[in-house]
Amino acid sequence: MKVVVCVKQIPDPAVPGQLDPETGTLRRDDKLILDESDSYGVEMALQLVEAAGGGEVSLVSMAPRAETSGLRTALAMGADAAVLISDDALAGSDALGTAKALGAAIGGLDADLVLAGTESSDGYTGTVPEMVAGVLGLPSVTFAKHIEIADGIAKVQRQTEAGYDQVECALPVVVSVTAGVVEPRYPSFKGIMAAKKKPVDHKDLAGLGLEASAVGADGSRQETVSVTDAPEREAGEIVTDEGDAHNNIVEFLTELKVI
Repeated sequence: MKVVVCVKQIPDPAVPGQLDPETGTLRRDDKLILDESDSYGVEMALQLVEAAGGGEVSLVSMAPRAETSGLRTALAMGADAAVLISDDALAGSDALGTAKALGAAIGGLDADLVLAGTESSDGYTGTVPEMVAGVLGLPSVTFAKHIEIADGIAKVQRQTEAGYDQVECALPVVVSVTAGVVEPRYPSFKGIMAAKKKPVDHKDLAGLGLEASAVGADGSRQETVSVTDAPEREAGEIVTDEGDAHNNIVEFLTELKVI
Protein backbone atom coordinates (compact mmCIF):
# COMPACT_ATOMS: atom_id res chain seq x y z
CA MET A 1 0.00 0.00 0.00
CA LYS A 2 1.26 3.46 -0.87
CA VAL A 3 0.21 6.36 1.33
CA VAL A 4 0.96 9.98 0.51
CA VAL A 5 0.82 12.58 3.28
CA CYS A 6 0.50 16.32 2.68
CA VAL A 7 2.73 18.10 5.18
CA LYS A 8 3.22 21.80 5.70
CA GLN A 9 6.41 23.45 6.88
CA ILE A 10 5.60 26.57 8.89
CA PRO A 11 7.46 29.35 10.74
CA ASP A 12 8.11 28.40 14.35
CA PRO A 13 5.12 29.86 16.29
CA ALA A 14 7.38 30.26 19.34
CA VAL A 15 9.47 32.86 17.49
CA PRO A 16 7.99 36.40 17.63
CA GLY A 17 7.85 38.83 14.73
CA GLN A 18 6.86 36.34 12.05
CA LEU A 19 4.19 38.59 10.53
CA ASP A 20 5.14 41.04 7.79
CA PRO A 21 2.99 44.15 8.49
CA GLU A 22 3.36 45.43 4.94
CA THR A 23 2.05 42.34 3.17
CA GLY A 24 -0.05 40.82 5.95
CA THR A 25 1.63 37.47 5.33
CA LEU A 26 3.98 35.37 7.46
CA ARG A 27 7.69 35.73 6.97
CA ARG A 28 9.20 32.44 5.83
CA ASP A 29 12.85 33.48 5.64
CA ASP A 30 14.01 31.50 8.67
CA LYS A 31 14.08 27.77 9.35
CA LEU A 32 10.67 26.15 8.97
CA ILE A 33 9.33 23.36 11.15
CA LEU A 34 6.86 20.53 10.61
CA ASP A 35 3.32 21.67 11.36
CA GLU A 36 2.19 19.75 14.43
CA SER A 37 -1.23 19.09 12.90
CA ASP A 38 0.43 17.23 10.02
CA SER A 39 2.46 15.02 12.35
CA TYR A 40 -0.80 13.17 13.08
CA GLY A 41 -1.22 12.40 9.39
CA VAL A 42 2.35 11.12 9.17
CA GLU A 43 1.88 8.86 12.20
CA MET A 44 -1.44 7.57 10.88
CA ALA A 45 0.19 6.72 7.54
CA LEU A 46 3.04 4.85 9.25
CA GLN A 47 0.61 2.82 11.36
CA LEU A 48 -1.58 1.94 8.37
CA VAL A 49 1.41 0.73 6.35
CA GLU A 50 2.60 -1.33 9.32
CA ALA A 51 -0.87 -2.83 9.73
CA ALA A 52 -0.96 -3.68 6.02
CA GLY A 53 2.28 -5.63 6.38
CA GLY A 54 4.26 -3.36 4.10
CA GLY A 55 4.12 -0.41 1.77
CA GLU A 56 5.51 3.07 1.41
CA VAL A 57 4.84 6.45 3.00
CA SER A 58 5.67 9.45 0.83
CA LEU A 59 5.43 13.11 1.76
CA VAL A 60 4.43 16.08 -0.38
CA SER A 61 5.15 19.62 0.74
CA MET A 62 5.25 23.12 -0.73
CA ALA A 63 7.77 25.56 0.72
CA PRO A 64 10.01 28.48 -0.31
CA ARG A 65 13.79 28.37 -0.68
CA ALA A 66 13.77 24.58 -1.16
CA GLU A 67 13.35 24.32 2.62
CA THR A 68 13.45 20.75 3.91
CA SER A 69 13.82 21.10 7.70
CA GLY A 70 10.22 20.15 8.45
CA LEU A 71 10.29 17.39 5.84
CA ARG A 72 13.37 15.86 7.44
CA THR A 73 11.50 15.66 10.75
CA ALA A 74 8.71 13.67 9.08
CA LEU A 75 11.26 11.49 7.30
CA ALA A 76 12.96 10.87 10.64
CA MET A 77 9.62 9.65 12.00
CA GLY A 78 9.75 6.89 9.41
CA ALA A 79 8.43 8.19 6.07
CA ASP A 80 10.32 6.77 3.09
CA ALA A 81 10.61 9.66 0.63
CA ALA A 82 9.36 13.16 -0.11
CA VAL A 83 8.47 15.52 -2.92
CA LEU A 84 9.23 19.18 -2.30
CA ILE A 85 7.50 21.81 -4.42
CA SER A 86 9.46 25.05 -4.43
CA ASP A 87 9.23 27.91 -6.91
CA ASP A 88 9.37 31.68 -6.44
CA ALA A 89 6.19 31.97 -8.54
CA LEU A 90 4.26 30.13 -5.81
CA ALA A 91 4.66 32.99 -3.31
CA GLY A 92 1.28 34.36 -2.28
CA SER A 93 -0.70 31.28 -3.32
CA ASP A 94 -4.16 30.95 -1.81
CA ALA A 95 -5.72 27.64 -0.73
CA LEU A 96 -6.77 26.74 -4.28
CA GLY A 97 -3.34 27.54 -5.74
CA THR A 98 -1.73 25.41 -3.03
CA ALA A 99 -4.12 22.55 -3.78
CA LYS A 100 -3.31 22.74 -7.50
CA ALA A 101 0.41 22.42 -6.80
CA LEU A 102 -0.01 19.62 -4.24
CA GLY A 103 -2.47 17.79 -6.50
CA ALA A 104 -0.11 17.97 -9.46
CA ALA A 105 2.67 16.41 -7.38
CA ILE A 106 0.45 13.75 -5.82
CA GLY A 107 -0.99 12.80 -9.19
CA GLY A 108 2.36 11.35 -10.24
CA LEU A 109 2.78 9.16 -7.16
CA ASP A 110 0.07 6.52 -7.78
CA ALA A 111 -1.19 6.73 -4.19
CA ASP A 112 -3.72 4.34 -2.68
CA LEU A 113 -4.48 6.80 0.11
CA VAL A 114 -3.80 10.52 0.58
CA LEU A 115 -3.75 11.88 4.14
CA ALA A 116 -3.64 15.45 5.41
CA GLY A 117 -4.24 17.36 8.60
CA THR A 118 -7.64 18.98 8.95
CA GLU A 119 -6.10 22.46 8.79
CA SER A 120 -2.70 24.08 9.10
CA SER A 121 -1.58 25.94 12.21
CA ASP A 122 -0.66 29.08 10.27
CA GLY A 123 -3.60 29.29 7.88
CA TYR A 124 -6.63 27.62 9.44
CA THR A 125 -8.64 27.59 6.20
CA GLY A 126 -9.49 23.89 6.57
CA THR A 127 -10.16 23.69 2.83
CA VAL A 128 -6.95 22.46 1.19
CA PRO A 129 -7.51 18.67 1.66
CA GLU A 130 -10.95 18.87 0.00
CA MET A 131 -9.54 21.04 -2.80
CA VAL A 132 -6.74 18.51 -3.37
CA ALA A 133 -9.39 15.81 -3.69
CA GLY A 134 -11.20 17.98 -6.22
CA VAL A 135 -8.02 18.55 -8.24
CA LEU A 136 -7.34 14.81 -8.27
CA GLY A 137 -10.95 13.86 -8.93
CA LEU A 138 -11.01 11.65 -5.82
CA PRO A 139 -13.58 11.23 -3.05
CA SER A 140 -12.87 13.03 0.20
CA VAL A 141 -13.56 12.06 3.83
CA THR A 142 -12.98 14.74 6.46
CA PHE A 143 -12.35 14.84 10.23
CA ALA A 144 -11.22 11.23 10.52
CA LYS A 145 -10.62 10.00 14.08
CA HIS A 146 -9.91 6.38 13.08
CA ILE A 147 -9.02 4.67 9.79
CA GLU A 148 -8.87 1.02 8.78
CA ILE A 149 -7.94 -0.30 5.35
CA ALA A 150 -9.13 -3.72 4.16
CA ASP A 151 -9.82 -5.23 0.73
CA GLY A 152 -9.39 -1.92 -1.07
CA ILE A 153 -11.88 -0.15 1.23
CA ALA A 154 -11.15 2.66 3.69
CA LYS A 155 -13.34 2.44 6.80
CA VAL A 156 -13.32 5.81 8.52
CA GLN A 157 -14.82 7.02 11.75
CA ARG A 158 -15.66 10.63 10.94
CA GLN A 159 -15.77 12.91 13.99
CA THR A 160 -19.03 14.82 14.55
CA GLU A 161 -20.42 16.94 17.36
CA ALA A 162 -22.62 14.04 18.46
CA GLY A 163 -20.03 11.27 18.12
CA TYR A 164 -18.87 9.87 14.80
CA ASP A 165 -20.16 8.65 11.45
CA GLN A 166 -18.95 5.34 10.02
CA VAL A 167 -17.93 6.01 6.41
CA GLU A 168 -16.69 3.47 3.87
CA CYS A 169 -15.02 4.49 0.65
CA ALA A 170 -13.16 2.64 -2.09
CA LEU A 171 -9.50 3.49 -2.57
CA PRO A 172 -7.97 5.78 -3.66
CA VAL A 173 -9.39 8.48 -1.39
CA VAL A 174 -8.26 11.70 0.31
CA VAL A 175 -8.77 11.71 4.10
CA SER A 176 -8.13 14.57 6.51
CA VAL A 177 -7.35 13.52 10.10
CA THR A 178 -8.08 15.37 13.31
CA ALA A 179 -5.50 16.35 15.90
CA GLY A 180 -5.07 13.72 18.58
CA VAL A 181 -6.21 10.87 16.33
CA VAL A 182 -2.93 9.09 17.15
CA GLU A 183 0.13 9.86 19.25
CA PRO A 184 2.95 10.94 16.89
CA ARG A 185 6.21 9.16 17.57
CA TYR A 186 9.38 11.07 18.38
CA PRO A 187 12.14 10.73 15.80
CA SER A 188 14.93 8.53 17.16
CA PHE A 189 18.59 9.38 16.69
CA LYS A 190 18.82 6.53 14.19
CA GLY A 191 15.80 7.92 12.36
CA ILE A 192 17.28 11.42 12.27
CA MET A 193 20.51 10.14 10.77
CA ALA A 194 18.66 7.96 8.25
CA ALA A 195 16.45 10.91 7.21
CA LYS A 196 19.50 12.76 5.88
CA LYS A 197 19.91 10.09 3.19
CA LYS A 198 16.27 9.64 2.23
CA PRO A 199 15.34 10.97 -1.22
CA VAL A 200 13.64 14.34 -1.62
CA ASP A 201 12.48 15.00 -5.18
CA HIS A 202 12.46 18.74 -5.92
CA LYS A 203 9.75 20.03 -8.25
CA ASP A 204 9.15 23.50 -9.71
CA LEU A 205 6.13 24.69 -11.68
CA ALA A 206 7.57 23.50 -14.97
CA GLY A 207 8.14 20.05 -13.48
CA LEU A 208 4.52 19.95 -12.37
CA GLY A 209 3.16 21.20 -15.67
CA LEU A 210 1.56 24.27 -14.07
CA GLU A 211 1.39 27.82 -15.38
CA ALA A 212 2.52 30.62 -13.08
CA SER A 213 -0.75 32.47 -13.72
CA ALA A 214 -2.70 29.63 -12.04
CA VAL A 215 -0.90 29.92 -8.69
CA GLY A 216 0.95 32.46 -6.60
CA ALA A 217 -0.21 36.02 -6.02
CA ASP A 218 -1.34 36.37 -9.64
CA GLY A 219 -3.63 33.36 -9.41
CA SER A 220 -4.87 34.06 -5.89
CA ARG A 221 -8.55 34.86 -5.41
CA GLN A 222 -8.08 36.26 -1.92
CA GLU A 223 -6.19 39.21 -0.52
CA THR A 224 -5.17 40.26 2.98
CA VAL A 225 -6.43 43.82 3.36
CA SER A 226 -5.60 44.40 7.03
CA VAL A 227 -4.07 42.73 10.07
CA THR A 228 -4.94 43.64 13.66
CA ASP A 229 -3.71 42.38 17.01
CA ALA A 230 -6.02 40.11 18.93
CA PRO A 231 -7.55 41.91 21.94
CA GLU A 232 -5.94 41.14 25.26
CA ARG A 233 -7.99 39.02 27.62
CA GLU A 234 -9.41 41.04 30.47
CA ALA A 235 -9.00 39.86 34.03
CA GLY A 236 -11.92 37.85 35.31
CA GLU A 237 -14.04 38.71 38.31
CA ILE A 238 -13.20 36.91 41.55
CA VAL A 239 -16.24 35.92 43.58
CA THR A 240 -15.87 34.98 47.23
CA ASP A 241 -18.42 32.32 48.10
CA GLU A 242 -20.26 33.21 51.26
CA GLY A 243 -23.14 30.90 50.54
CA ASP A 244 -24.66 32.99 47.74
CA ALA A 245 -22.11 32.54 44.94
CA HIS A 246 -24.72 30.72 42.88
CA ASN A 247 -26.63 34.00 42.57
CA ASN A 248 -23.59 35.62 40.98
CA ILE A 249 -23.34 32.76 38.49
CA VAL A 250 -27.02 33.05 37.56
CA GLU A 251 -26.72 36.82 37.16
CA PHE A 252 -23.61 36.46 34.99
CA LEU A 253 -25.23 33.87 32.72
CA THR A 254 -28.36 36.00 32.48
CA GLU A 255 -26.31 38.98 31.27
CA LEU A 256 -24.78 36.75 28.59
CA LYS A 257 -28.31 35.63 27.67
CA VAL A 258 -27.28 32.01 28.20
CA ILE A 259 -30.27 31.55 30.47
